[in-house]
Amino acid sequence: MTSFLYQINNLRIPVEAAPGLLPGRIAKELKIKTNQIVSVTLVREAIDARKKPRVFRVVNLAFTTRTALAEPLPNQVKKLERDPKEVPRPETLPLAQPRPAEKPVVVIGAGPAGLFAALALCEAGVPTVLLERGKPVETRMRDIGQLRSHGVLDPESNVCFGEGGAGTYTDGKLYTRIKHPFVRWVYRRLVDFGAPERILVDAHPHLGTDKLVKLVKEMRLHLIAQGTDVRFGARVTRVVIEKGSARGVELADGSFIAARAVVLAVGHSARDTLAQLHQDGVRIEPKPFAVGVRAEHPQTLINQSQFGTPQPPGDLEAAAYRLTHQADDPRIGKRGVYSFCMCPGGFIVPSPTEPEHMAINGMSNANRSAPFANSGIVVQVTPEDLIAEGYQEHPLMGIQFQRDLEAVAFRAVKEPFRAPAMRIDDFVKRKASGQLAAGHFRPGVEAMDLWDVLPHWIATPMQQAFKRFDRLIAGYASSEGNILAVESRTSAPIRITRDARFEAEGVRGLFPIGEGAGYAGGIVSAAVDGLRVAEILIGEP
Repeated sequence: MTSFLYQINNLRIPVEAAPGLLPGRIAKELKIKTNQIVSVTLVREAIDARKKPRVFRVVNLAFTTRTALAEPLPNQVKKLERDPKEVPRPETLPLAQPRPAEKPVVVIGAGPAGLFAALALCEAGVPTVLLERGKPVETRMRDIGQLRSHGVLDPESNVCFGEGGAGTYTDGKLYTRIKHPFVRWVYRRLVDFGAPERILVDAHPHLGTDKLVKLVKEMRLHLIAQGTDVRFGARVTRVVIEKGSARGVELADGSFIAARAVVLAVGHSARDTLAQLHQDGVRIEPKPFAVGVRAEHPQTLINQSQFGTPQPPGDLEAAAYRLTHQADDPRIGKRGVYSFCMCPGGFIVPSPTEPEHMAINGMSNANRSAPFANSGIVVQVTPEDLIAEGYQEHPLMGIQFQRDLEAVAFRAVKEPFRAPAMRIDDFVKRKASGQLAAGHFRPGVEAMDLWDVLPHWIATPMQQAFKRFDRLIAGYASSEGNILAVESRTSAPIRITRDARFEAEGVRGLFPIGEGAGYAGGIVSAAVDGLRVAEILIGEP
């Protein structure tokens, strides 16, 4: 039977509406009979809560009809050549097969950038070695548990180091602003490895730590099955550079791996690796980044503000938020303050990588069902700020600033890896009460005046921002919320400069990629950066 395929965009559906009502909703919009519609497929979905407590899904739907719709079509309707669900799913990148190479490509780091670079390389037949300084996700979870339960840090296996990278222990956000054909490919491959197909239609998809842990393991097993040499506990101490070319890598155990090319996907916390690269002449430049605190509130407070009800309506997940403020102070000038890595129904976790240093981050599981919401609230920092504060101008001065903040946060508490904390209303009033709101941070918090922990030029813009955030979300700066210090690893404070071929400037065969190199800002953008480098290497003879 002949049918006709269309797509209708931006259709507003109450969240309580059953999926079976969609054909009738389309028919009403187009002024046709419901029995004219044969099938409906969800293409994209977003949430609109501007008229809370009435909350709507805003959907794009592909649908087939028994007869052609009358022309001209309404503005929100277009004719399709084929059903989106029937779009071919590529099993590999559509790239030329390489010639056999005697030496492998060595990929350093098993975060999103490194994993997706290795995935594309091995599926194209390129000999690949994937080196990860940390441990597999199964063991890594136990090490993180030791830190959260007993305050015992493993510097090589923690929230930042280990299989999956730092992004594994976050909310697992997949939303990205970059526009590149590889974005869709990343989503589809994530589904292949266990992600729910819903990420293909959600406007703001996320996975959650529990899903990411399983997915990363499946990805590793696939890489090994494809012939990738995957090694854990393999910390690279030096990229060997001879006559302007990367020749291979030296490992902490004294071994050497010769390489056709070295893909550097070390993440934003591999400070020792970055220091060694700088010492060996690789060009690194400082770049802006952000530091601050992590705010924690009852999830019901956030739901009430965003949805108009303390519990999410219909089958919606816990509410999220995104906040920004341009602070202005006569002493320190204008400075941006914004929420970062907001985790609905999540947990704050300790994320240090060095003894006697304290850092924190946030994570959520897939169902976002924990009783507290948390988000980084961070302040922009520029290289010029650091010079003005007395730091010697140096490519790695941002890293030194991060380490200094983390050392202050560690020394401020009595027990290792507890977090300095303050109620938000006390912080705004600059009056420490010694009292804290309910929260859920392990191994624990200690109440104190965070104005004594944070630099004034970070604390002052944050104070202004909290006052505005309280007007946007009622109760945000009340006695119901705490802030914990210190959120210092939002992004790398450096960039390894690279040329049009993505090679490090002045070093052939060295490809710095992802967040740690300064070229990505999340799971998907890092994965795409890895794929773009893999594309170059696969196409080489």
